[in-house]
Amino acid sequence: MANPVVHFEVMVKGDVEAIRKFYAEVFGWKFKMHDPVNYGIVDNGGAGINGGIGEPMHGEGYQTFYVAVDDLQQTLNRIESLGGTCHMPPTDIPNGPKIAMFKDPAGSLIGLVKNM
Repeated sequence: MANPVVHFEVMVKGDVEAIRKFYAEVFGWKFKMHDPVNYGIVDNGGAGINGGIGEPMHGEGYQTFYVAVDDLQQTLNRIESLGGTCHMPPTDIPNGPKIAMFKDPAGSLIGLVKNM
């Protein structure tokens, strides 16, 4: 696969800890906390894709997945030429990767992460 799905997110407004507890109890997930942004990264022990549960930086809650790409801006330009819209320009995450987000023509929110 040229650009694999590498991460998922469940971002919620309100009691994020209760949502993490819910997923921990349902699926047995354990979390590594990234405290500066109250973001819990799922410790999947090397199985499946990585993910996290936290609070959105702005706007309402959402669920999404992230696709790894070599060039965030070039990919956003292609997305816009095909009818999608930029939701968040390339952004450095403190102690993390560089990401961007877009909405596809149907309005689905999808993330991009720069290949490392």
